[in-house]
Amino acid sequence: MPIVTVQLTREGTEPGVDHVTPEQKAEIYKGMSQVLLDVLGKPLDWTWVIFQEVEMEDWGWGGMPVAEYRKKLAASSG
Repeated sequence: MPIVTVQLTREGTEPGVDHVTPEQKAEIYKGMSQVLLDVLGKPLDWTWVIFQEVEMEDWGWGGMPVAEYRKKLAASSG
């Protein structure tokens, strides 16, 4: 029985939405399960997908808070 954990920062991808929507989560559950079926032959009803949203300030990248690191990346690419 596969168990997949998906962790994302708590932020939206659409204006006015500050989290992953239930519809987006449903697509992630479906997609992750489908990948395990396609690659490993694991039946959809054998696969568990756990979704965890992490507050932005609880996520670090490159030795700094993720928001600060993203600003650094944006500045260096422009």
